[in-house]
Amino acid sequence: MRTQVAIIGSGPAGLLVGAMLTQAGIDNIILERKSRDYVLGRIRAGVLEEATTALLHRLGAGARLTREGLKHDGFELAFQGEALRIDLAHLTGGRTVTVYGQTEVTRDLMDHRLAAGAATIYDAENVALHEFGSGRPSVTYMKDGLTQRLDCEFIAGCDGFHGVSRASVPQAALRSFERAYPFGWLGVLADVPPCAPELVYAAHERGFALCSMRSPTRSRYYIQCPLETDPAQWSDDAFWDELRRRIGEEAAARVVTGPSIEKSVAPLRSFVAEPLRFGRLFLAGDAAHIVPPTGAKGLNLAARDAYELARAFIEFFREKSSAGIDHYSKRALDRIWRVERFSWAMTTMLHRFPQFSPFEERMQEAEFRQLQVSEAARRLVAENYVGAPLPA
Repeated sequence: MRTQVAIIGSGPAGLLVGAMLTQAGIDNIILERKSRDYVLGRIRAGVLEEATTALLHRLGAGARLTREGLKHDGFELAFQGEALRIDLAHLTGGRTVTVYGQTEVTRDLMDHRLAAGAATIYDAENVALHEFGSGRPSVTYMKDGLTQRLDCEFIAGCDGFHGVSRASVPQAALRSFERAYPFGWLGVLADVPPCAPELVYAAHERGFALCSMRSPTRSRYYIQCPLETDPAQWSDDAFWDELRRRIGEEAAARVVTGPSIEKSVAPLRSFVAEPLRFGRLFLAGDAAHIVPPTGAKGLNLAARDAYELARAFIEFFREKSSAGIDHYSKRALDRIWRVERFSWAMTTMLHRFPQFSPFEERMQEAEFRQLQVSEAARRLVAENYVGAPLPA
């Protein structure tokens, strides 16, 4: 087989690259090592910047988002019981965010790709990348017990942190920057109404907590926990009790409890790979970077990668210009590091770090106090949270 762009991975980054290329009339094939049902079974959060929702609408994949997405004008920060609302719309000239699960974004993009007749090969085993340092890259994989070969002009590595794309790069050509945080998030999904109309991020002496939602009748709650936590050891009652301890009396009084649908522990990590181009292989999404979820940036950062990478490919095929692909890595990394800084800062301010001294704990409080007294400080947080708009 042959295609113009081979896309590794059918998460949001790979699907968005594929959707943009298909819309531009550029042939592409997605290879995914898991089944469609497996990919859609992964529960992920979703707070979408306006740039991400705009991209979905441009592609014609935003109809369900319009019907079911929850638009939010702000969010609440709580520090040791004191609450502060970050008014996103007021501080950013009217920009907002939309709560819509990453799983739903993935489903919409998969359905959109199917309707467009673009090819996705699921259950592609033993995927291997070849000759991407030359002008004749290819990908091999196993399907139904047979080895297949896909020749292409470019490879988009969108297969996540543990995928084959970044692992295929020679170690000497890649530099990695990483911080693994000494805690995780214990999350519970439940069919109960959310305790607040907007997200609540709470710092407490017992640890961080987050109140979020998937719909007006389904809520997602998190509490900071040790990395070695076994979610099976937490009863639903114990989780609800601990959540209420951390989020302040007013929010706690509004918590509606119920049986958990899903309970899991997610580790937190900051990670960046440099560069993002290796000949004709390009990294995007979680294959290129990871951010802790505190800043709600992971999906949005992947969407922006996909947008810029697809535009670079389109420029190459339509205009015979390599300017976009030549500058993709630097431009993307400049943006990625700004988003990493914001996510790191939010994580550092709101979590309980076991190694922090009393001085560092006072610095966390001082960060919150600065936000209380300074509109400029709140505006900086708000602008980072809503993200930059897409170019026209």
